[in-house]
Amino acid sequence: MLSAVQIKPDIYWVGALDWNEREFHGYATDAGITYNAYLILDEKVTLIDTTKGTFKNELLERISSVIDPSKIDIVISNHVEGDHSESIPTIREVAPNCKIYSSAPSGVKGLTGHYGDLGYESVKTGDTLSIGKRTFTFVQTPMVHWPDNMVTYDIQDKILFSNDAFGQHYATSKRFDDENDMCEVMHQARKYYANIVQPYRAQAAAAVKAVRGLGPDALDMIAPAHGVIWRSHVADILDAYEQVYSSGVVQEKALVIYDTMYDATESIARALTDAFQQQGISTKLMSVKKSHESDIMDEFLDAKYICVGSPTMNSQMLSSVAGFLTYMKGLSPKNGDRMGFAFGSYGWAPLGPNNVQKELESAGFQLPEKALAINWTPSEEQLSAARDKVAALIA
Repeated sequence: MLSAVQIKPDIYWVGALDWNEREFHGYATDAGITYNAYLILDEKVTLIDTTKGTFKNELLERISSVIDPSKIDIVISNHVEGDHSESIPTIREVAPNCKIYSSAPSGVKGLTGHYGDLGYESVKTGDTLSIGKRTFTFVQTPMVHWPDNMVTYDIQDKILFSNDAFGQHYATSKRFDDENDMCEVMHQARKYYANIVQPYRAQAAAAVKAVRGLGPDALDMIAPAHGVIWRSHVADILDAYEQVYSSGVVQEKALVIYDTMYDATESIARALTDAFQQQGISTKLMSVKKSHESDIMDEFLDAKYICVGSPTMNSQMLSSVAGFLTYMKGLSPKNGDRMGFAFGSYGWAPLGPNNVQKELESAGFQLPEKALAINWTPSEEQLSAARDKVAALIA
């Protein structure tokens, strides 16, 4: 029988582990996914968030290891998205008298739209809910990363149930940050932010500000809806969100992204990479054929120089590069300090690199240099000129 994991007295993790999931909305989940739900035993038995519907039996089995699920009095839905809410109808079936709380108005509208009217109670920022010895307070965090998002703060236990904020797509048998490899945990937290939360940087910063506003001694734990629970490194994840992820500050880093047909564009990409390194700038070369776009965006997050290359095919850039740029633009990468550079080879007309240039411009990049388009196979002189473009770019 699956068992709940106690995280504090009378508070249990009752979620599910999706060890084999490798994709989430176009995001490569190479380490799987955890769907976290939390059961709190008090005068009113409370469940915070649920799981994806395919894991409803796992959720019920873990709850049953602690208490009869029919005794659940309250369900708090911090976020309507299905990976958090699809098991709500199942909980209502086994606990027909439970009250279901969600944010006003978007949470209630979203749950109704997904599952019909199950009799939802709405809450907003500043509202409180007593369940006996414990009192919860709610803070709405709209667009981190849906309009309905909110967090629930357990005042007595000093736990922030943060839903998607501070999460990671990371399946692990160990529930806490300090039980896992922190390099891996922080890597997964950064990748999660880069691919899920990045478009809502301002809202994420506001959410961190709200958490800081609870006071310096107000948090023992942050319990997100995905990944590990933060207990020893609460300050580290808050600092990462505040100073790196949501700050918009870019580092002196370069990312060279490309696809190639007959190695001509790759030759240019390698020359650019070498030139950045010669300037003492940390650089990464990533092929869109070999690297998943979500891994590229992890590197992209705080890089100042973004070079994108494609040869010309059928008067267009390669579809692989176009797909990456579409994914990138959806994550709202506009930043006044970020430099873009387009490059590539061509046979009849330089339309591949020129179209990349247009896409970078529409994404809000600074483009101090015109697209570098080289006819057929680049010569050593042309590769040297490409390296000179890097010097001009960082000048």
